Amino acid sequence: MPNQTKRFIQIGIAAIAWFAVILQLYLQIINRTTVVSEALIRFFSYFTILTNIIVAVCFTSLTWQKGKAFHFFNNPGRLTAVTVYILIVGLVYNLVLRSLWQPQGLQLLADNLLHSVTPLFTIIYWFVYASAQNINWKEPVAWMLYPLFYLIYVMIRGSFSDFYPYFFIDVSKLGYAKAFTNAVYVTLAFLVVSYILIMLGKFRKKQTA
Repeated sequence: MPNQTKRFIQIGIAAIAWFAVILQLYLQIINRTTVVSEALIRFFSYFTILTNIIVAVCFTSLTWQKGKAFHFFNNPGRLTAVTVYILIVGLVYNLVLRSLWQPQGLQLLADNLLHSVTPLFTIIYWFVYASAQNINWKEPVAWMLYPLFYLIYVMIRGSFSDFYPYFFIDVSKLGYAKAFTNAVYVTLAFLVVSYILIMLGKFRKKQTA
């Protein structure tokens, strides 16, 4: 029964993440202010979208419980990294970005699924089921490669297209110095959340020992 409950939660998180991404893609296309190709590029330029896709792939593979994909994400360090990524999505949006606009209807649903529901269910799953006790303290350094490559991509493409997905890294309005300073703050947030989760994993081990 516990394994069935675990798999049910995996299926639920995967379904929510996939649905949220597809719904947001639909809204992006029908509400676009540019050509479809540019709208698609912009869609996949949001860290929120990319990270929700990672969560969807992660929990889809865990649901299958076989194959290389399952073994890849069944690794405690990688599962914790995915949890860190989506948790940052939720924290940054709800603490910094939510007040900047008031979505309605389906957009409100998509926003809440992408930025609140998926992060919440993922951290609950991690806390209940992840075996994160033996994660090495050095691992978060490797986890930073994804947000680092994302930042490099956004900065390079933004220099050509003048499109930056988030205001706090908008070089055209803030300049490089301020944008990179804000990026450093976000990077520090990644590291802080990473080490908090590692400490929680090790503390839980002591409590259950």
